Amino acid sequence: MVADSLPPYGWSRNTFFKLALINQVDRSKSIAKETRQKFNGGYRCWGSFFLNLSDFNNPKQGYLVRNKCIIEAHICVSDLSPKIQVHPNSSPIFHDSLRCGQATESSSDDRDTISPRTSGSSTGAEGETHHQGLNINLILREVLVDFESLGAEEEAFIPLLEEVCIWHPNLIQCQRERTRRFRQWAFTSLGHVLHFLKTKRVKDINEEDIKYLHGLWKELVKSSGFDLTWLEPYVQSALGLRAYMERANQLKKLKDKVVALEINMKRLRGELAAAEGEFEVARSGLSEVRRGFNEMDVNAAIGYAMF
Repeated sequence: MVADSLPPYGWSRNTFFKLALINQVDRSKSIAKETRQKFNGGYRCWGSFFLNLSDFNNPKQGYLVRNKCIIEAHICVSDLSPKIQVHPNSSPIFHDSLRCGQATESSSDDRDTISPRTSGSSTGAEGETHHQGLNINLILREVLVDFESLGAEEEAFIPLLEEVCIWHPNLIQCQRERTRRFRQWAFTSLGHVLHFLKTKRVKDINEEDIKYLHGLWKELVKSSGFDLTWLEPYVQSALGLRAYMERANQLKKLKDKVVALEINMKRLRGELAAAEGEFEVARSGLSEVRRGFNEMDVNAAIGYAMF
């Protein structure tokens, strides 16, 4: 049991990770570091410099509050290796379909599958690490081979797609046997969703945006073949913004009404206080005048006496 759980001799892993030191006073001052490295049994370097220790220990800086700090860690281990073509007596050659335009097609019906990568031969661990470090970028460029046909908006998808493919390599693996046209549709559609979630602000969401995202997401889940369970909660949250905005608008109207009524109540209370003051003055004057005053029947005749 224990032996089965141990890694094989000479193990190594290409790991992409992100560490974030949260500022508990001002979230905008939080520090995040992203890197990708190859780890093995003898690896001892675990990251880069974040900030000075004096700043970290200073409670006013917000990183260490009440002897507590918050660190977020995101880790993705990839088992993909880069596509390397090895020629006798020459260095390994990487195929970059964007810059060189050298895409290999498996048949005339445009089914240029992404062949599995092999590590090839390397003269040293440093060269191998460099090759594997370019892995995701090269694969994604091969997937989206026709970059020049993309519009300005679609070009903004590339860094978003590169990031999610680093954290979710299965996005590329599940498209290996697809045609180039299908892959480009799938990744472009995914790019639309990512770009929507990345750039849209809550206050700008309208009915048309919700319908657009709903249709795009439904088609993507149904036909793309991607495993998007990691993205679904964020999309569902965005789709739920319509109900949220309706309630938010209703809440705003009620708040405005309450504020208006409160202002009116304050005005009426002021008028009431002034009226009560006038009432007290009038009642006091009435008491002064009434003191020593005998009332008579004003309807009776004045009359006179005969004696």
